[in-house]
Amino acid sequence: MPDDPPGQAGDTIATPSLSIGDLAMYELQKPFVEPMLRLCRLTNTALDVLFYDVGVLTVALLARGKMVDTALAAVASAPHALQSLDLSALTNPSGSVIVVDANAAPYVRPPFRAMDAFFDYANGPEGAGLHTLAITGVGSSAFGAAALAWNVSAALGEPVAAVVPGYGLADVVPQALGGWFGFEMYGPLQTATQNFLARFAPALALMGKELARTTPGHALAATGAPVFRHGSAASDDVHAILQHVPGITRLVGHSKGALAIENAVRSLPTDRTRTLSVLTFGCVITEELAHARYAQYLGWIDPLGALNSSGNEPEFRPFTHHSTNTFIPFSMPVAALIAGAIAKT
Repeated sequence: MPDDPPGQAGDTIATPSLSIGDLAMYELQKPFVEPMLRLCRLTNTALDVLFYDVGVLTVALLARGKMVDTALAAVASAPHALQSLDLSALTNPSGSVIVVDANAAPYVRPPFRAMDAFFDYANGPEGAGLHTLAITGVGSSAFGAAALAWNVSAALGEPVAAVVPGYGLADVVPQALGGWFGFEMYGPLQTATQNFLARFAPALALMGKELARTTPGHALAATGAPVFRHGSAASDDVHAILQHVPGITRLVGHSKGALAIENAVRSLPTDRTRTLSVLTFGCVITEELAHARYAQYLGWIDPLGALNSSGNEPEFRPFTHHSTNTFIPFSMPVAALIAGAIAKT
């Protein structure tokens, strides 16, 4: 008896299915996406020039024989006697922790690109004087992070660690939808985007998140790509540092960096939060920790910060706007405010 024709009874027709592995062929490849991310990172560096005290940092380092390279301006013509400090978005796109000391050489240490390396430093003899962690908002590039940390270090007279969370596709989406407005939505949008990429485009989810991959306790999707546990990469980084570096007792956040602090400290044990003090500038967070000490600053002419403070009231209301760049009139003078607070206490 002849075989049944294809499609007739007796044949078994396989039902096509689409797996996560099959979706890989539709992913944009790294060589096409990475230049776009680096361009976006350069844009963030430009924003940091507007919102952070980069002029003070640049002049102070120049007086100490160092020239800052951000790739926004060529430094090839700089005198050979000057050392170039690379804070360029082109070489710092993937996250790091930078230690800044305004009072002692080398002033800005080479970035720590893995958390365990930073933990070893911070918990060792070289990091004995390190008690403060600074988190920027808006651009959050290495340039802005170092500038904020410089202000804080100059006021405290001690080294300060700055978190540069890295920049990937999950950061592009919320910035494209709302820029730096709506800080309270930035974390959920970033988390949702990262979760989607981690499941369906793991290669893209990994880009710009190398530091996040080294953070202890970081969560992973089934594909092995990192996902965020505390709302954003910055929050995950801060949470891990507080867990593994008991010497860090002071947190300083500006703009959406303040919200990164708020998310990071929520699940810490009481014994750890009892030692913390939190200073925020340009965004007032909910003071959820009963044992922590808060000092929050919101300028009278800072509608952006007020919009994102969810009705929370600050302890201090200087007549300033959102920028901390002291070359701009009526900016938020972070160093002077911290120094004044220390003098009062």
